[in-house]
Amino acid sequence: MPKHGKQYRKVAEAIDRNKQHELREAVDLVTNSGCAKFDEAIDIAVRLGIDPRHADQMVRSSVVLPHGIGKEVRVLVFAKGEKEAEALAAGADYAGSDEMVKKIQGGWLDFDKTIATPDMMGEVGKIGRILGPRNLMPNAKLGTVTFDVARAVNETKKGKVDFKADKAGVIHAVVGKRSFSADKLYENIVAFIDKLIQLKPSTSKGIYLRAISLSTTMGPGVKIDPVQTRSLVKS
Repeated sequence: MPKHGKQYRKVAEAIDRNKQHELREAVDLVTNSGCAKFDEAIDIAVRLGIDPRHADQMVRSSVVLPHGIGKEVRVLVFAKGEKEAEALAAGADYAGSDEMVKKIQGGWLDFDKTIATPDMMGEVGKIGRILGPRNLMPNAKLGTVTFDVARAVNETKKGKVDFKADKAGVIHAVVGKRSFSADKLYENIVAFIDKLIQLKPSTSKGIYLRAISLSTTMGPGVKIDPVQTRSLVKS
């Protein structure tokens, strides 16, 4: 019994899985290799030359992609008083303090991202066991624990992407939709790789960008030449 459907196998046969493609060529291949009837997300996977077991080599951050990710993001802000009003004025879908914590304790989770002012983290910590496993906990390293809630909301709404290296040193992220133009996807990917290069740990030795792969949600991966891609970022 085949592991993949007929459409997947047809698309996969047209892709040289061993070849490392130039970035623009890879973008064209991926956008033309959709296996689903819906507008699939475009996923990137980057294997880094790091050892995540060492704290000084962990790569974790976020980046605001120039063209977003093509998804409406529902933002919840934990804040009080003026900061609550500031968050709502900036476009947050929900904002509040203790009442929001109680609502989540009751099972409500109709949001995609959270932001909190530092003075609210004591209360937010009470629902850490709910938010943490779902990657919804505000984090200062990602810029989601801040008093500048307007900026944080604007960035999140525009397509801010959070990422973290897994145990194998691989970063996974969404960089757009298959319906995006090739130029928009290209610019999003360059911005993402540029951010990764900026985050290279000083203790990381040897080749940093080991491998890059691009794929649709349900499609086969396309290998990208990491050396050529790095040169694009530098230029």
